Amino acid sequence: MNDHLINHPSLLIGFAIAVIIMLMLDLGVFNKNSHTITNKEALGWSILWVSLAMIFSGIIYYVLDKPQGITDNFSKFQAAYWIEKALSVDNLFVFILVFRFFKIPKEYQHKILFWGILGALIFRAIFIFAGVELIKHTYINLNLFDASLKVNVVLTIFGFFLIVAGIKSWSSSDGEEEEKDMNKNLGVRLVHRFFKVTNEFNGDKFFVVKKGIKYATPLFVALAVIEITDLVFAVDSIPAIFAIAPDDPFILYTSNIFAILGLRSLYFLLANSMDMFSKLHYGLAVILVFIGVKMLIMPFYHFESTISLTVIGTLLLTSIVWSLLSAKKE
Repeated sequence: MNDHLINHPSLLIGFAIAVIIMLMLDLGVFNKNSHTITNKEALGWSILWVSLAMIFSGIIYYVLDKPQGITDNFSKFQAAYWIEKALSVDNLFVFILVFRFFKIPKEYQHKILFWGILGALIFRAIFIFAGVELIKHTYINLNLFDASLKVNVVLTIFGFFLIVAGIKSWSSSDGEEEEKDMNKNLGVRLVHRFFKVTNEFNGDKFFVVKKGIKYATPLFVALAVIEITDLVFAVDSIPAIFAIAPDDPFILYTSNIFAILGLRSLYFLLANSMDMFSKLHYGLAVILVFIGVKMLIMPFYHFESTISLTVIGTLLLTSIVWSLLSAKKE
């Protein structure tokens, strides 16, 4: 699987070109001027990003799977994509709290999320490619019950971590986030350490110069908080997708990035209706536990990627339907 980048460089080049073009269109054409994102606009972008991900997965099937008569890479991409998409929903709750705390006007929120996503593209690449290399060099052979087992130390640690994370997620209070003092966030502390900060806005600018002194505006502080928040959430989501394709950085990175790129439009689409998905965290909790268990039993039993995709899809759909029925009843 590591040969994808070598044998099929056109896939990576096509992916990079598509992402760059869409980002340029997003910021330079459709959102050149700051404005409030409507539900119609957010829905259109959400459908577009999901469609691009599905098209790319289809290309993966025709280039990598069809000649061999399999669906392995297609299923891995789909499973990793929907895992990241589902776990990213937790980010949306935090984004709401961040924008509320710093009183960020709705017309400026898109710009903050856009630059936050660019930061995520870089950090996710570092995490994923470094993680694949780390996993590659941490296999050990164990003799257990007269059987020789190939166990990966990193994946085993990830497995236990995800089970604990899933249990904690299940016990959270209906997925609601308490109001927090964002001034204690690491991102805020870093900004205050390296920049002078003002509470005044300067349109959609991250900095303002007053009397020859450069100040960071609340937009830049909110951006720093969102970047740190994404790093924290990556601690959950990155180990989760390693259970799908631990030796394939191409599948992991492309699926991860497509999921993240659609996060901004999903935020604006769901920001006013988060209460309708109050039970989603239960589904995410079970998904984390399932993936953690899958990692732990990997030396004994291997789940096919199609089974993982089916389980994840079923859990997501069940929790969404449960949320909608509960919201309607209330």
